[in-house]
Amino acid sequence: MPEVKKNLDKKTNSFVQGAKPSQIISLNKEFKKIDNIVLLTVGEPDFNTPEHIKKAAIADIQANDSHYGPSSGTPELLQSVADFLKNHYHLNYDPATEIVNTLGVTEGICDTMKTILNPGDELIVPEPTFPVYAAAASAFGGKIVPVSTEESGFILTAEKLKQVLLAHPQAKAIVLTTPGNPTGVAYNEKQIQALVNVLKNHDIFVISDEIYSELTYDRPHSSFAAALPGQTILFNGVSKSHAMTGYRLGIIAGPQSIISQIAVIHQLITTALPDVVMAAATEAFSAGENDAATMRVEYKKRRDYLIDAFTKLDISFAYPDGAFYFFFKIPDYLEQDGFKLARQIAEEAKVGLTPGVAFGQAGYLRLSYAASLDQIKIAVNRLSEFFSKQKQAQAKIYEKSTTK
Repeated sequence: MPEVKKNLDKKTNSFVQGAKPSQIISLNKEFKKIDNIVLLTVGEPDFNTPEHIKKAAIADIQANDSHYGPSSGTPELLQSVADFLKNHYHLNYDPATEIVNTLGVTEGICDTMKTILNPGDELIVPEPTFPVYAAAASAFGGKIVPVSTEESGFILTAEKLKQVLLAHPQAKAIVLTTPGNPTGVAYNEKQIQALVNVLKNHDIFVISDEIYSELTYDRPHSSFAAALPGQTILFNGVSKSHAMTGYRLGIIAGPQSIISQIAVIHQLITTALPDVVMAAATEAFSAGENDAATMRVEYKKRRDYLIDAFTKLDISFAYPDGAFYFFFKIPDYLEQDGFKLARQIAEEAKVGLTPGVAFGQAGYLRLSYAASLDQIKIAVNRLSEFFSKQKQAQAKIYEKSTTK
């Protein structure tokens, strides 16, 4: 095994030297070693990719489609994406100039941050949220402006936005997610318009991650890109809607003059996506444009079960409009350190959960209901028993302290 020259490993990028692997992935890896655990940690669909999409991928391989493809996507893929966005969300993008396909939304986040941020530029990040936005921006020299949304039901209000922009008038961009991870909370049209009325008066990029747009349960999805197209950089993809996380295909859509610059970074990083992935995604966005419908029915059943179960447990939670996450407040009779509590629950109750602090919100736990209803019911029964025992134990401690 090669031994690095003395101190050479200390000369790498300063951000990377101080960075750590994903807490979410690390915790999930740790919990996988626990026997008989119900893992509700990682946000990955438990469904299989639809058969017709797999057949499209196989057909592409058998056709020897194995050469470099167009950097932003094949014409067929770009057209199918444009049609999908128009048919589902009334968004109008030129497939040839206003859409780039990436290796998942994660690459899209990195491409976008590198394109729009100069060192020292500020990125407004409402929290809690997926930690990669802040990590990617920081990697390229951006400064993060975190904004808590807990008091307003995990929705950024127009009034709060005004205050933030007043304090940070030079902010370059803001990240908005709908439905959100880890909360599942989604913005409605009225809430979006209220934010747009503020944002349109500022020269600021709106980065709108809508990867869970096909998984909304009580109302149709509303897009920031429809309300503020001239400032919005839209993310979407097939990972959640078509159970294709392993295919790694994301979408960036926006005004041509912005997308053309993002496309330069994308080409430097990726060159082009695998042909087989583009073929599968083309099928997903065209013949499979409504594939999420059957999955959505099942996710809603699970969500509704959890709402009922946690209401009966008298535990507060964020109301999940979409996605497949249930974000609940840690009761005061439990350990309040999120990571300590998650490990305790994993060891004693055999349920894997993710601490809210990993998303920027202490005092909460995230449960992913991308698992069968039977598994979720087992997990809830175990959690209920664990909560009851902990509550009783705390009551006994309190009783002893008051009788001394």
